[in-house]
Amino acid sequence: MARIFLLSPANCGGARAKQVLSPNARFALSERLRSRRGAMLGDVFMFVSGLYFRGKLTYALRFAAPPPDSDDCGVHIITPNAGLRSPDTHVTHKAVVSFAGAEVHQDNLAYRRPLERSTRMLAREIGPECDVILLGSIASAKYVDVLLGIFGERLRFAIDFVGRGDMSRGGLLLRKAREGVELDYVPVSGAVRHGSRPPKLPPLSRKWPVL
Repeated sequence: MARIFLLSPANCGGARAKQVLSPNARFALSERLRSRRGAMLGDVFMFVSGLYFRGKLTYALRFAAPPPDSDDCGVHIITPNAGLRSPDTHVTHKAVVSFAGAEVHQDNLAYRRPLERSTRMLAREIGPECDVILLGSIASAKYVDVLLGIFGERLRFAIDFVGRGDMSRGGLLLRKAREGVELDYVPVSGAVRHGSRPPKLPPLSRKWPVL
């Protein structure tokens, strides 16, 4: 079965984002952001979000299976004001500052309209037989309201996410990517969005998969 992944965005207003956006920062990623070309979106969001986004991106790249007759890359990141973008999209310092100032909320048209446009384009590209897996929270409407209206029953999520915090989700995704074993997916429509916290995962080895 063909499947693609949609990754929820990193928080571009937090401490890690302020660190990479600081004009005084001299590490490589920050310097790339300030360059004319910018840095890859996936790299920026992994730095900003840490384990959770690293887990999402590693897992999605491992298991994406876009339709064979499609040019789709199979992995798309939701952004705060630019719709869906691939992980290798280059973003500048100015773009990430604009992400930080954008509200990710279903009623914010500056967020919703670009997401709707790019999601409809994606739906046409992948056709009706491809599943769409959301790697992100389904507990709020900020992603689900938009995506369900376009993908309907094809929009699915990992049932093991229910009850877990972000760090636990990130660790789980890295483990599964390393093992080569996919999680079970269920439709978002009608799903139980909250649940009891599952048992704590054992410590994760620092030998993470290389992107």
